[in-house]
Amino acid sequence: MQTSYSSSRILLPVRPWFIGFTLLVALLLNFLPTAALPAIPDWLALVIVFWSIREPRRVGMGLAFLFGLAMDVADASLLGQHALAYVLVAYGGLSLSRRILWFPLGEQALQVFPLLLLVQIVQFGVRTMAGADFPGLSYFLGPCFATLLWPLLTFVLLLPQHQPVDRDANRPL
Repeated sequence: MQTSYSSSRILLPVRPWFIGFTLLVALLLNFLPTAALPAIPDWLALVIVFWSIREPRRVGMGLAFLFGLAMDVADASLLGQHALAYVLVAYGGLSLSRRILWFPLGEQALQVFPLLLLVQIVQFGVRTMAGADFPGLSYFLGPCFATLLWPLLTFVLLLPQHQPVDRDANRPL
């Protein structure tokens, strides 16, 4: 079985401030007014999935719950809607992390797609139980677009962890 590009290289340890920074950037991206564009992914869910797979000891269900509550308050949605979805997706990422990292990036994206779809389904279910109308099938395009972005997101978020190439190691004696 072929390993992914990022798992075949030795990476430096991730810095906790970088994880927090990427989660805050994803939260801010979710605040952008994108109601007219249905295919915009849930950036925070995507980054939570990424870090819960890559760093399961640092990003877990507690952090996902806190960011979910922040998203609920900022979105003025039903309190707990995002929190529940993010906790479930963090749990899925934590429990499948070793399996997902075994695959190349393209297949990782296919493994992550059901997790991202779960976020949309849970949020849709909570909204429907509260009496909201059906938002249309375009509501479920976000996870498809996020799945396509998975290889690029992986490359960008792992970039600070790549070790510089040691030029002296390849020089002949």
